[in-house]
Amino acid sequence: MKILDRYILTSFLKTFFSVFIILMFIFVLQTIWLYIGELAGKDLDVEVIMKFLLYFSPKLVPLVLPLTILLTSIMTFGTFAENYEFAAMKSSGISLQRAMRSLTFFIVLVSLVAFFFANNVIPAAEFKSINLRKNIAQLKPAMAITEGVFNDIGTFNIKVEDKSGENDQFLTDVIIHQKTVNGGNHTVIKAKKGELVGSTDSDVLSLILKEGNYYDEIQPSDYEKRKDKPFTKSYFDEYVINIDLSDFNKVDLEDESTTSYHGMLKISELDESIDSFSVSYNTRMEQFRKDMYRRSGVMTLSTNMKTKDTTVAFEDGLLSHYNTYDAAQIANLALGTINSAVAHLAMKKQEFKVNIKQINKFEIALHEKYVLAVACIVLFFVGAPLGAIIRKGGIGLPIVVAILLFLTYHFIGIFAKNSAEDGSVSAFVATWLSTWIMLPLGVYLTYRATTDQGLFVFDNFIEPFKKLFKKAGLIKDKSKSE
Repeated sequence: MKILDRYILTSFLKTFFSVFIILMFIFVLQTIWLYIGELAGKDLDVEVIMKFLLYFSPKLVPLVLPLTILLTSIMTFGTFAENYEFAAMKSSGISLQRAMRSLTFFIVLVSLVAFFFANNVIPAAEFKSINLRKNIAQLKPAMAITEGVFNDIGTFNIKVEDKSGENDQFLTDVIIHQKTVNGGNHTVIKAKKGELVGSTDSDVLSLILKEGNYYDEIQPSDYEKRKDKPFTKSYFDEYVINIDLSDFNKVDLEDESTTSYHGMLKISELDESIDSFSVSYNTRMEQFRKDMYRRSGVMTLSTNMKTKDTTVAFEDGLLSHYNTYDAAQIANLALGTINSAVAHLAMKKQEFKVNIKQINKFEIALHEKYVLAVACIVLFFVGAPLGAIIRKGGIGLPIVVAILLFLTYHFIGIFAKNSAEDGSVSAFVATWLSTWIMLPLGVYLTYRATTDQGLFVFDNFIEPFKKLFKKAGLIKDKSKSE
């Protein structure tokens, strides 16, 4: 490696690792803020919290790495141009492409590592992260009674206005919804005060309620009587509810039973899942078509029917040939059949919509692994020539330009992927769209920087208007006047 290549690569690497660490730290702080509700109030060890952040951090790399490459390229090449180092290189016969050669090899290496990372490390971290989050959500429900919101604990939904005491065992303004086996909610308990009584050795948490009311909706067997909404109400001075915590206290933070999330899968596994879902979807669609054909009754029209040569006119309608009662029965039967078919169609439409969305998510996850590697290269060829053109290094203008470009790149990708999930756009097009948009921009900027031209040539925009004004006589031609 020549001295110049070593100098350029060293300058780039210093900025690259500094920017990457800073951006990763910022996004990790955002993660803590985003999931603070899941971590707070669970009496978790520092080890568990650090493990959660460790598992979640790899998911941030597809966001941090492209922004790091773009920002580092602008800052590094902007500094070279600002300090007239590029002028010295060009005076020695070294072009921009020659100066970028060592960094191009480095960025290609980074893109290959990013592809390996996206295909192996991120799915493994996602697998660990989701299972850990699922287990944390079930850990120590007695500690998970948050003030001001409903907390799902066993068969009870508990809300308290305030907690007090040394261990937050005293509760104020307690509202409890008790769930039934069917998932309904017919019992509501309200109390002015409450107290949590239990021990670490017991699987039962006792909730002692004081000065409250007990409401219970009655469900009569006669559906007509249910319209009156009958209920019973009783007052109590003290009421004790025992909550079984045996299932909750057996939560294993190392449990890894959840394996079906698309972010957990590698390319080979995603291909297999997409094929499996597609075959299953097509099979259900074919079965649905046959079911609707049978429900229509078309197959039974010719059963026990004999054709006759006699022609019957139905000028007043088919039902006019029946008495009033039979005509009403036929109309109600037909209307019921149609309404049932329409309801069945609406239900199946929603079901197939969910299936399509699931397949699209898996396809998006598949293409994202390739996009990350390509985006690293494309954004480098956007940032490097742009830095040489604007001739400004440091942390001022380069950061503003890099953030604007990356936000454009990122938001286009987000909007396109959201459209792809609903099937409005192909998953392939949506995933690659932002990279395709940046690719011609990178080619254009590289050409402008190589030929020592500015970012824009305003004369190219102004010249047509000048010619138009000259023809209209609004501007005099100086050459003719002289």
